[in-house]
Amino acid sequence: MTRDGDAPPDERPHVLVVDDDREIRTLLAQYLEKHAFRTTAVPDGREMRRVLERTHVDLIVLDLMLPGEDGLSLCRELRTRSQVPILMLTARGEDVDRIIGLELGADDYLAKPFNPRELLGRVRAILRRAAHAPREPSPAQVRGFSFAGWRLDTVTRRLRDPGGGEVALSGAEYRLLALLLGAGNRVLSRTQLNELLRGRDADPFDRSIDVRVSRLRQILGDDARAAQIIKTVYGEGYVIGVDVRSE
Repeated sequence: MTRDGDAPPDERPHVLVVDDDREIRTLLAQYLEKHAFRTTAVPDGREMRRVLERTHVDLIVLDLMLPGEDGLSLCRELRTRSQVPILMLTARGEDVDRIIGLELGADDYLAKPFNPRELLGRVRAILRRAAHAPREPSPAQVRGFSFAGWRLDTVTRRLRDPGGGEVALSGAEYRLLALLLGAGNRVLSRTQLNELLRGRDADPFDRSIDVRVSRLRQILGDDARAAQIIKTVYGEGYVIGVDVRSE
């Protein structure tokens, strides 16, 4: 029996818990099941891949400190082929692990020990954002974007200039450019971009998006005073101003 509206089992969001601690796996699976989620719990990356190969997953709760392949490696791998939302769990207190996880594409993080109610709230918030906001293009759907002579490869995450040379992008720069290109001619607000890139850490007054857009314009040779590729829509946000061809 499920709670919170008793959604039919086949319609409940499917959460995959990846944690080598048996007690935590069991606790999370039972708690989420009681709150209208369908859950699968596995101890490592190998079992995670098996689940993903045979069934649809709506969100992954991924422990950072896994034996063998750690959570950061698995997060990096997942982002090369999927945009399934990821909530990372970490027992570490250092900000560097959280920052690296978010840079690699995790949607949010939660430090151990945690209150299951807080994790439930985070899971629900991530799924709401995923349902109502644009996501970074999945390599399974779009292998690349061509625009103004440039090409962004969503499989290798590499950017090539009009002459064919490779241009280095940070993880955050890649995700921002991919989001803008994937949105086509739709304007994405700073709030949307902050939430998509930073999850719960998003601050509506944070100007880091502007800094990253400025950096991308420099990389693309797009004069900020008369930008043509990444245009500013004053009072609204940013939009790609050239034709974009997806492949």
